[in-house]
Amino acid sequence: MAEIKQGTWVVITDSEKALFLENQTDGEDPNLEVVRMETQENPSDREQSANRPGRMNDTGVQQRSAMDDTDWHELAKERFAADLSEILYKQAHKGRFDKLVLVASPQVLGELRKDMHQEVTSKIVAEVPKTLTNHPIDEIERLVKEEIA
Repeated sequence: MAEIKQGTWVVITDSEKALFLENQTDGEDPNLEVVRMETQENPSDREQSANRPGRMNDTGVQQRSAMDDTDWHELAKERFAADLSEILYKQAHKGRFDKLVLVASPQVLGELRKDMHQEVTSKIVAEVPKTLTNHPIDEIERLVKEEIA
């Protein structure tokens, strides 16, 4: 059972924005204050692609196959996870937090785990596999407390 002690950071993220919160009180009645926000503009893949996927000639007579186009939207999501991991590493290295709670969808948690430095992973006290980025802070406090209690 993890506890959100005073000074614990709670990072609420999806693949396009992150909210960095710090607990100002104890784990019984967490009071999360915003420390930092990060956002990324990530339009749909259709808006980012230049044109339709290319085609190539196959070995057969008059046969052509479509080539996969780059999924720019998905690449931006992965890049955001890498950027977030880097921010957390820099903040951990500066001693800004000793304990960390990550709140994100299972897919985003997976992306973060791939990129995260050991200095950050050693400080993780809990992971909450939910998307709470659009919830008000008082609701985040309640839901996170329920999840890790």
